[in-house]
Amino acid sequence: MDLKFNSSRKYISISVPSKSQAMSPHIKSVDDVVVLGMNLSKFNKPTQFFVCVSGVFMFYLIYGYLQELIFSVEGFKPFGWYLTLVQFGFYSVFGLIELQLIQDKRRRIPGKTYMIIAFLTVGTMGLSNTSLGYLNYPTQVIFKCCKLIPVMIGGVFIQGKRYNIADVSAALCMSLGLIWFTLADSTVAPNFNLTGVVLISLALCADAVIGNVQEKAMKLHNGSNSEMVLYSYSIGFVYILLGLTCTSGLSPAVTFCSKHPVQTYGYAFFFSLTGYFGISFVLALIKIFGALLAVTVTTGRKAMTIVLSFLFFAKPFTFQYVWSGLLVVLGIFLNVYSKNMDKIKLPSLHGLWKKSAEERKTRTLSQTI
Repeated sequence: MDLKFNSSRKYISISVPSKSQAMSPHIKSVDDVVVLGMNLSKFNKPTQFFVCVSGVFMFYLIYGYLQELIFSVEGFKPFGWYLTLVQFGFYSVFGLIELQLIQDKRRRIPGKTYMIIAFLTVGTMGLSNTSLGYLNYPTQVIFKCCKLIPVMIGGVFIQGKRYNIADVSAALCMSLGLIWFTLADSTVAPNFNLTGVVLISLALCADAVIGNVQEKAMKLHNGSNSEMVLYSYSIGFVYILLGLTCTSGLSPAVTFCSKHPVQTYGYAFFFSLTGYFGISFVLALIKIFGALLAVTVTTGRKAMTIVLSFLFFAKPFTFQYVWSGLLVVLGIFLNVYSKNMDKIKLPSLHGLWKKSAEERKTRTLSQTI
């Protein structure tokens, strides 16, 4: 349709494209979710979920093994913040490379939002890495398994969400399991330190907020995964660099790592690469399914990481780890059940009692006859 007005001084032309005309690639891809060059939007929901979960488990299991391997290097434990700096540097480079491979390179999410996300990311990963200098690795992981608790709190205050009785029960089971696991660790672990508990707890609080902020920002501004990774981690890199420079923590870390380049920078590269791939799938989970389901998936992955940690690295063991871990797993199951109540029908106590009464009545009648 064309509307034209001619006069001696003006010429106005308004054109409206017909339906047969192709839309621009940008408009087509507004809602696309692309992970490592793979467009998940072309698949149905179950396939998207399977691909994301497979990616999270595969890459983060390798990530967890390499993280513990790095901290097993003698003398490296005081340099958790420097490892985070190197990790953020690699993430920024990986994000920049991936952003060049996609068609739309514009930044959609505001810079102020990225500054907040970067600060929270620094707190999450920096405090988590540093806590390994004070805690047994499985204890750190079991704390991270209970991220659901602060995520729920953050969901209430940031997004105004409301949770049902199953979610609350899940949080309670996780809290009790976490307390039991920590008490067991303080009994058998020779390097247990309360400072590590404080650090990982603060990391969890930041992690709870960041999941909700990322979900809200990505859905509101339709930002891509590669954009989120590039800007949040590059700004975070600057934060950590300034912090290490001001506290004189940069020079000792550089000196130590230069003496052990393969065990530090070499491992850190693959550690960062698998972490980057993993975070790409986590961001896809957040964008498609929401922060709570993403946390549930990553929590299941962490439970498997604990088992692998005991298999590959020698450390004290007590069966209290098993019982407290099972309590946390119960919390994870309750959380998954609460999200699928319409698909998973568990029998009620009243139903079980009624069924038992009917069976007793049937047996009595058969005996009478």
